[in-house]
Amino acid sequence: MLSPPTPYDQDFYAWTQQMAAALRQQNWAALDIENLAEEIENLGKSDRRALKSRLEILIMHLLKWQFQPTQRSNSWKATITEQRLRIQDLLADSPSLKNYLNDTLPTAYRNAKRLAADETGLALSSFPETCAYSVEQLLENDQWLPAEEQSS
Repeated sequence: MLSPPTPYDQDFYAWTQQMAAALRQQNWAALDIENLAEEIENLGKSDRRALKSRLEILIMHLLKWQFQPTQRSNSWKATITEQRLRIQDLLADSPSLKNYLNDTLPTAYRNAKRLAADETGLALSSFPETCAYSVEQLLENDQWLPAEEQSS
């Protein structure tokens, strides 16, 4: 037998407003504890996903900048700046995510490399196997940009 839909299932926005009101009024009995806990966990996961996504876009554009110097544009530079600013905003709101940057860098780099290969038409093997950029360089406020790749 199916249980009747809960307010959480029927109207998520209305549920959030009810939960916020119950918290402010300290009406503990009205709280949907299980769904509240899940939503709070999801907020943290959302920030992690946003950070990883922005890191991937940043690295992809840095790779394009480095490996296609004749194609450089103000648009690429603007995207690099925007991603750095958004990453800094995320880290300002949640400083503990800085540790996650180091953890996710290898995966973000792998994804960024594939995206850069697709976008540039360059072979995946054109890019280094591992990320040559440090977290500090990636977040550089002075607009650090990688040098043009030297041919051997």
